[in-house]
Amino acid sequence: MKKIYIIRHAKSSWKDLNLDDFDRPLNRRGRFDAPLMGEKLKSKNIMPDIVMSSSALRTKLTAQTITQKIGYTKDVLFSKDLYESSASVIYDKLSNLDDKYEIVFLFGHNTGINEFVENYVEFYENVPTCGIVEIDFNCSKWNEISEKNAKLISFDYPKNYK
Repeated sequence: MKKIYIIRHAKSSWKDLNLDDFDRPLNRRGRFDAPLMGEKLKSKNIMPDIVMSSSALRTKLTAQTITQKIGYTKDVLFSKDLYESSASVIYDKLSNLDDKYEIVFLFGHNTGINEFVENYVEFYENVPTCGIVEIDFNCSKWNEISEKNAKLISFDYPKNYK
């Protein structure tokens, strides 16, 4: 069994319009929501075997905050490929993982996150900022993941707690 937590970056700031999109930090709400969702994952005793993240600043900060909250001590694998990636890029990243990993956190952006969950579990709700979609794949190898062996387990987001 393979499991992925697809996590959208927390809310980002548009305060400095001169910043490139890639370099936008988290805003106040994002700085509140990321630790909140980290605490929710920690309360469920969820610990990934590997964490991958877009290297965009807002996504890096979200990944670092959540992994710190849950006590994840390994390196986060940052990749520019995950910045504004499509569902197929996310699939490529997952299908090339070492099969020793069972639980993966993947931090990214929309529209790729929405496309991925739509394609694999026919989940058509928008994944909001700092939203988390948990999907199980009934297979033993990452290159075997497909919509035929995928199952939506949970969907959580910060506004559930406000």
